[in-house]
Amino acid sequence: MVNPWLAMACGEGPAERCRTVRGAHTAFVTGGDGGGAGGVVDPRVRAVVADSWRRSAAALPGPEFVAPLELADAELESHRRDHPLAAVLPLFRELLGSVAEDGAHLLAVCDAAGRLLWVEGPAGMRRGAERMNFVAGARWDERHAGTNAPGTALALGHPVQIFATEHYNRLVQSWSCAAAPVRDPRTGRLLGAVDLTGGDHLAGPHSLALVRATARAAEAELAAARGPARDGLAALGRDEALLTLDGRRLRLGRRHSEILVLLADHPEGLTGDQLMAGLYGDRPVGPVTLRAELSRLRRLVGPLLGSRPYRLCAPVETDFAAVGRELTEDSPRGAVRSYGGPLLPSSEAPGVCRMRRRLEGLLRRAVLGSGDAGALQLWADTPWGGEDLEVWERLLAALPMSAPQRGAVAGEAVRLREAYGAGVRTGPAPYA
Repeated sequence: MVNPWLAMACGEGPAERCRTVRGAHTAFVTGGDGGGAGGVVDPRVRAVVADSWRRSAAALPGPEFVAPLELADAELESHRRDHPLAAVLPLFRELLGSVAEDGAHLLAVCDAAGRLLWVEGPAGMRRGAERMNFVAGARWDERHAGTNAPGTALALGHPVQIFATEHYNRLVQSWSCAAAPVRDPRTGRLLGAVDLTGGDHLAGPHSLALVRATARAAEAELAAARGPARDGLAALGRDEALLTLDGRRLRLGRRHSEILVLLADHPEGLTGDQLMAGLYGDRPVGPVTLRAELSRLRRLVGPLLGSRPYRLCAPVETDFAAVGRELTEDSPRGAVRSYGGPLLPSSEAPGVCRMRRRLEGLLRRAVLGSGDAGALQLWADTPWGGEDLEVWERLLAALPMSAPQRGAVAGEAVRLREAYGAGVRTGPAPYA
């Protein structure tokens, strides 16, 4: 079976592959093959690339552009220093730095929004990369840079190679790259990606294997640095919560996720009637249904689940409580970084819906009230903050006139004003 994440099949020549994909790219962007956001792509182009071209065409004005610079100088240094991947930068350098120093590669690390934090390698390679703005502080997610390995790895949550003319941006098509996402080992939250960028030789399977192994090693080092895993519940940005219990990682079903989230939010416990109301509201559900769910849950978590009242019998760290602590400590940036997304976003349990709205409302108000451009930018970069006009306008007001991203932020604010017209929406996008 052909690996869809590898750029070339075994035995295929780089020159031939480059010509084939260049022709397909030209047809797509000029409309010769029905190009456009939903256009047809030559079937010889990998599906992962074709889908990325469509996303890129929907987000970008054309196939030639320079990725925007968003962070520079003190703001870049502050963002690097505070970022979780700073702790594993020595590991990245140890495992990939020697490859980069061979004169034909660059090592790059980006955050979850696609901002390049570090770009390292030989001076000649870095000068070449500067011409396409592949530099620290530039934004290389798909929405701003088109199809590329770190941006596409972030979009799909999977290691991927992007070879030469597979890049959507023509200015980048002389380069090839391989990247892998890096996740928080406790919560699974995306932290960023690690990337190797260079010439055609990176299209071989070795580069993809190398960045994948490096990402896994980084996750292991992050986990080890935190010591033995404590019991914890991760429920932000995921429909099925992840419970760490006695060293085991358990992916819970949706109803069990809702039960544990509600109990974690009420350490004093809940009566059966209270738990029924939090889970089912006014729906005509009998207590037998609840008891059956609790019985199945107890088989999974054992003595963690107590009764009379229903409660958690041991301390359990939760990712949503961590966000609350950051807010209590007046750290909006830390709170946004800890916020992995809406709490159990698909849940319709009334108690969970109230918790979800409360947490996001508190976080959004703290970000808006802080006047902190860094916190506002982090929130605007998220799917739940990206369409929030008030945030973009507050961010524009908070940025100094010399900020490199002012033009892009102003453009986004104008786009949102025009999109909403008289019916301006100033809050986060509604949940599905």
